[in-house]
Amino acid sequence: MSEPTGPDYSPEALEERVDQQGHWAQQAEEKLSDRRWQEEVERALAYGLPGADSLTDKNIPTFARGEIPHFSGERGTFLKCPYVEDVHQIGDAEVAIFGAPLDAGTTYRPGTRFGPQGIRRATNLFGTYNYELGVDLREQLNMVDIGDIFAIPGNLEKSFDQISKGMAHVMSQNVFPVVLGGDHSIGYPTIRGLAPYVDGNIGIIHFDRHVDTQELDLDERMHTTPWFHATDIKNAPPTNLVQIGIGGWQAPRAGVKVGRARGTTVMTVGDVERVGVEKIIETALELAWQGAKAVYLSFDIDVIDSGFVPGTGWPEPGGLLPREALALVRGIAEGGISGMEIVECSPPYDWAEQTSLISARVVMDTLASLVRTGQLGKKPSVARKDAWGPYPAS
Repeated sequence: MSEPTGPDYSPEALEERVDQQGHWAQQAEEKLSDRRWQEEVERALAYGLPGADSLTDKNIPTFARGEIPHFSGERGTFLKCPYVEDVHQIGDAEVAIFGAPLDAGTTYRPGTRFGPQGIRRATNLFGTYNYELGVDLREQLNMVDIGDIFAIPGNLEKSFDQISKGMAHVMSQNVFPVVLGGDHSIGYPTIRGLAPYVDGNIGIIHFDRHVDTQELDLDERMHTTPWFHATDIKNAPPTNLVQIGIGGWQAPRAGVKVGRARGTTVMTVGDVERVGVEKIIETALELAWQGAKAVYLSFDIDVIDSGFVPGTGWPEPGGLLPREALALVRGIAEGGISGMEIVECSPPYDWAEQTSLISARVVMDTLASLVRTGQLGKKPSVARKDAWGPYPAS
């Protein structure tokens, strides 16, 4: 299956046709396989019984088993991908999604322990195909959901140890980790779990309205402190920490002092407006990759203007627009990352699942960009007894 080339956005091409991207996307869809969709239909009919005789569409089973209908989320996984109960059996996958349901590190509004659950539920709304990117995650990506880390309520350090061990396990299997937070204190244990599996330095690209670089908050390592401790790790130097979207009225001076002393890079929302999305992407990748062997993406959903993401622990007006944020993560992903986390989604404060939906889109757009650029999508999907049961006989 040949990969379509991306759109030509040159002035000459745009003069020729207004719908240049739309035209490219229409052609790209034709090149996508539908094999896994057909397999899903066969499984659904075998396991869920053929539908009632009155149905015209004979692909519909009696019991929902698959992507549709979108309001039936019987598997409860991210984008209804296969659930793998035995975490030893993930080595053949390319991407492992797992939750870190922790909110013991919050200093204002709790609720992020429900973030993984909310993000997964929000993905029931989406299909697996993205028109503009020309990517179908079901067809092109071997992605599994391995459930949640067993966090210890009321004990941050033990929860950190659990998260680090979980991250280390996924990395030891050479599988791309996607972590659904959880408050932002998890940024430290995720890097701590990843670091031993990177033969060299790690760059960190951090989207947030808050610097999160102070040493302690309320006398503990909280969601305001992950990057102080992560950049104390030998192969995660602070000079490779790039922070995008910082600003507003909750960037504690203690953290600002640390960033200045350690040589981190901060780009504000104003910087994004001033130089544009493409220049921010270029500069962030250059700095994060400088002398590094891997780059990790940490996306705090509160970097987006609070009018769009009310369900978060510390909402800040004046942040990025969703369109800017998604363009930025797509560009960062195209430049190469080795793992990612989405944090600070707090469904109890959400309205109409807005924050959960945008959190899910950050993950999906990142993965689609990695597939589109050939960084993921290289391993074929396999039949999984623990996810589907034995494949039905024809």
